[in-house]
Formats: sequence, structure tokens, C-alpha cells
Amino acid sequence: MYRPQADTRLLLRALRDAGLGRGWRALDLYTGCGVGAVEAVRCGAGEVTAVDVYLPAVASAWINTLGLPARIRRREPADESFDVVLANPPYVPCPGAGRPSGPALAWDAGPDGRSHLDRLCDRAAGLLAPGGTMLVVHSAVCGVRRTLESLRGNGLSSSVAARAVEPFGPVMRGRAGYLEAAGLIEAGQRHEELVVIRADRRDGFEE
Repeated sequence: MYRPQADTRLLLRALRDAGLGRGWRALDLYTGCGVGAVEAVRCGAGEVTAVDVYLPAVASAWINTLGLPARIRRREPADESFDVVLANPPYVPCPGAGRPSGPALAWDAGPDGRSHLDRLCDRAAGLLAPGGTMLVVHSAVCGVRRTLESLRGNGLSSSVAARAVEPFGPVMRGRAGYLEAAGLIEAGQRHEELVVIRADRRDGFEE
């Protein structure tokens, strides 16, 4: 399993800081080992659905959430909406158009790193119940403004909830040459800004 990294820590910090109350229904997308689902329960979720396509991740999340009000899935639930959605999608740019497999499912995200992010932004409003909140973490290498504008274009308010500058992890270090050649980072750059984007579905709120 790919251990939780700085992006996961930033996402969970943003969750703790969000002040979401108690008893909400949560969806933890790209759950990995399930740490987001565990933290959601600690922060007040009444129930959590955690999703990952990688079978070892599903097994790890199931073990780590034993005894909690959590269900672990390999596919998103159909026709359900949630009060809170957490997402740490794959966002590392990679050369070629082939589909990743194995552990690379946790990070490979197409030439510009947005193959998962764009789909997530497009379906975010449908995942959220009225008044719901999504927190999604990714690297600024993938384009912060693009995420914000895509979420707004799909009917959600959006803002940056948290930021942190971190040295490249092992995957980004291994891709540094590609990232430079693609113009996604400056020559010699070996750090990235991580951001948590908050998106809110405002209908259902009383102003």
C-alpha cells in the first residue's frame, strides 16, 4: 500500500477545520487505506462510504474501519448524495495515454494530471446533497484555477481551503524530467504547492 502522504494530512486538516457538525453522511473517494474514512467518523460523520478501485486498498480500508459506521466499496454508490465528500484523487501527470494498473492507480492521472480531477469536478454537484461540502486535494501543478472554475461552472461555490508547500515525494521526483519537458514545472523545481479546494452546494442553505 502507498502510505498516506502530505496531501492526505493536508486534506484531513482541512476536514477538521471545516466545522461540519455531527451526524453527516460522508463519501471518501480514493480512500486508499481508509484514513479519510476514519477521520471523518472522528470529526462527526454518522456514516461513511469509502471507495477505491485498487483491491489491496479496499482490503486495507476494510480492516482499518472495522467497528466504525463505514462501508467499503470498489465503485461509487449509484443515485446517492452525501453531506460531505472527501477526495484525494490521482493527480500526478504521466506521459502516454495508457491506463495505469497496480499501485500506480493511486497517482497516475494522464498527461496534465487532470484525468480524475476533471471528471470529479463534473460530477461533484450530483454527489452532494443540498448544503453539502466537498473537499478535494491536489497539486498546484495540475492547475488550481482550473479546478475552481470547473466547480463553479458546475453550479458550486469554490475556494481554496488550505495550502502547503512540500518537497516532491518519490513519485513526483521520479517524474521531474517529464514535468520539466511538459512545461508543468520550472527547470530544477523539486517542490510543489498542495491545495485543498472546498466546494459547497449552496441550495438548501438559508442566508
